Amino acid sequence: MVPLVVFYLHVVMFATVFTRRWQEEGLKEGILGVIFMSLIFFVGWSMSSFLVKLIMPAGGVSRWFDNDAAALTLLTLAEGVFYYFYFRGEKREETHRGDVSPG
Repeated sequence: MVPLVVFYLHVVMFATVFTRRWQEEGLKEGILGVIFMSLIFFVGWSMSSFLVKLIMPAGGVSRWFDNDAAALTLLTLAEGVFYYFYFRGEKREETHRGDVSPG
């Protein structure tokens, strides 16, 4: 159940980023945003799986929270922090562009 929720959150975020980039900068930027997020997801999943296998026992903590669920949870938390600061930086650039008055 945990992996299903994590995958659902990622699909929603992919759609959100694609739509936002597509509306603001065009179709190519929307596709690039999804490719960037996919790359971070797959590389991060393999790295978090490696770390979880070092810490947790082979069967996981329980039947519904196995190693894959723990790795996906760790990945989602790390991605959440990364994307928070990544998209926060974009919002600051937009507000600074709006503050500049024409000379």
